[in-house]
Amino acid sequence: MNLHDTPITALGASGLARAIAAGDIGALEATEAQIEQLEKANAPLNAITVRRYDAARAEARTIDARRARGEALPPLAGVPITVKDSLDLAGLPSTFGLPWRRDLLADSDEPHIARLRAAGAIALAKTNVAQLLLSYESNNPLWGRTNNPFSAERAPGGSSGGEAALIAAGGSLLGIGTDIGGSVRVPAHACGIAAFKPTTGRCDDPGAYSVPVGQRAIRSQIGPLARRVDDLVLAMRHLPAGPEDGVPALGDVDAVDLSRLRVAWFDDDGEFPAAPACRRAVREAAQALARAGATVVPLPPFPFSRLFDLAFELWTADGGHAVQAALRGGPVDPNLKTLLMLAQMPRVLQPLMRAALHAAGQPSMARIMGHTGWTRVRDHWPRVQELVELQRDCLRRLDRADGGAIDLVLAPPCALPAFRHGLARDLGLAGVYAVAANALGWPAGAVPWTRVRPGEESDRPVSRDRIQALAREVERGSAGLPIGVQVIGRPWRDHQVLAAMRALEGLAPAPPEPTA
Repeated sequence: MNLHDTPITALGASGLARAIAAGDIGALEATEAQIEQLEKANAPLNAITVRRYDAARAEARTIDARRARGEALPPLAGVPITVKDSLDLAGLPSTFGLPWRRDLLADSDEPHIARLRAAGAIALAKTNVAQLLLSYESNNPLWGRTNNPFSAERAPGGSSGGEAALIAAGGSLLGIGTDIGGSVRVPAHACGIAAFKPTTGRCDDPGAYSVPVGQRAIRSQIGPLARRVDDLVLAMRHLPAGPEDGVPALGDVDAVDLSRLRVAWFDDDGEFPAAPACRRAVREAAQALARAGATVVPLPPFPFSRLFDLAFELWTADGGHAVQAALRGGPVDPNLKTLLMLAQMPRVLQPLMRAALHAAGQPSMARIMGHTGWTRVRDHWPRVQELVELQRDCLRRLDRADGGAIDLVLAPPCALPAFRHGLARDLGLAGVYAVAANALGWPAGAVPWTRVRPGEESDRPVSRDRIQALAREVERGSAGLPIGVQVIGRPWRDHQVLAAMRALEGLAPAPPEPTA
């Protein structure tokens, strides 16, 4: 890459790290350029919550001074990053979209962020989220809504939507988010960028307000977002703790041989039909990996329905108490209201509600009933055990697949392209394709592949079902929106997922560029 012909903000995190290490670009020069681009990108998006520009400039000057003295620099020296609102940065609030937390300043960095900053990264700003991280939109009563860079009428996904929108628009080279049910992968898909959720336990999210508080059966993971997969790899080399802390080292992404991998795929999980472009993207990606030498096969039967049910049973087992406690009587984003209503409904009423919804022609809403809400401990513990057994069962299914064990799985990251604003409250089922990897604890990433083509927006039947009707509304007018592909791997084989994502990035059509 010719640095004289390439803007600093187009180098990517990896390219910029190399340029600063070589002395071709100064840390302050890079910081100023990225701040300028960040502000320009943010204007139509409303993706930034708080800024730390003066502190970032001071850190950049320190790096440049160390270079001038001939000192060795850390590997990420001078690389600007942005951070999801929910992750602590010393001296800044972590609000989760809660107004009462606006003036509560963190006294230290979240451990994963601290590792990145110790490696030389410079945090410029924090970015918007869904309130309490519980929606596939990024909207809350404190900071307002973030727009999708491809269309101001669309949301960027959630809950890490501020990060995804800024990165897609060129405002950030590398962002750090969290993912408990698709919260980095769904925004990446909606905004046409890449994102990665590690194996459960590699980058555990310690956030005290990553609701439901104390729920550890399905644990949120911290993961990176970027326009390039190599930048995700760079982040993953510095985000996790090391083997000395009991975390297996990240494998060698460069050493993965695609021709030795067996890749399964599916484009319909039996829960929520995916849009035509989402199905096409998976099939095309599977064919591309086959041409690259991988063995590609259909996925054998998988218990997606039960994984989805268990996830919602476990997440809402306290009947919404943690959510209500965190809200402290303050304003509630509309996207939370449906979830709270379901979580708080007495279980004795749920069979009646399901019957009424079926009678009213609302099978999708009825599908969710019965798998949310308060659970007694004697019922909760068996569900946790069932999840553990399902995790083992799914690995056995991969091991015993016809023709040999399966290494990777391709799937849609979400059933729909970017939602229209305000529709996420009723379309949680569309994210079921992402939830499976969280329930299983497996590594998974999303990589951009294509755009919705004119004429393929929707083949969803006209239905009285409100949720399916809203899905048709999302699909209508979606031509031109980005579509990603999800890559799911086996536990602790994060490097294989990243390697396949990098291969797909190189095989994909030209990446979508924002038009908004």
